[in-house]
Amino acid sequence: MSDSRTRILDAAETLFAETGYEATSPARIARAADVPKGLVFHYFPQKMDVLLTLIDERTEIEESPEEPPPADPAGALRRLADRLPLRASPSMRRILFREADTHRTARDRLTALNHELVHRARRALELALPGSRGDAARLEVAAATFATVLLYQENLFHLTGAHIDPGALADLITRALSLSICVTSTWRPS
Repeated sequence: MSDSRTRILDAAETLFAETGYEATSPARIARAADVPKGLVFHYFPQKMDVLLTLIDERTEIEESPEEPPPADPAGALRRLADRLPLRASPSMRRILFREADTHRTARDRLTALNHELVHRARRALELALPGSRGDAARLEVAAATFATVLLYQENLFHLTGAHIDPGALADLITRALSLSICVTSTWRPS
């Protein structure tokens, strides 16, 4: 990737986060990136292409190397939370949540991140809690709860600076799920 393209994206990320997409002109991006305005259009024919590229390139959930099934379900969820992409860039977090209201691409990316996070949380729980595989509904609720709180936390942090500890959340969810599985497996109707 060229240095100019990276500088343009870095400048756009900063400006979109500070003032929003609508209030940021390509000329302003060019000034902040210290490049000619024509170079912005060379890499990104329309201003929307800058936003789309930022979303596509800077909001992926990090892939992790193939790991053995975790013995600790809360640890599995904590590792997943550590790979949540928006933690690496408060600016991208701000952009994604702000622009999701008005730009379908941002909303679609946020939806895809949620689905991917639920899927990975469910898979981590299945691997860490082998007895849970027969309880699809509880696994889905636990995974969806984990994803919802993490994504809400990202938005809450942007708005208030408040922080929810993902480790505590992982412990709470896995303890509740483990207890639920234990109770379900020992209770037999007469």
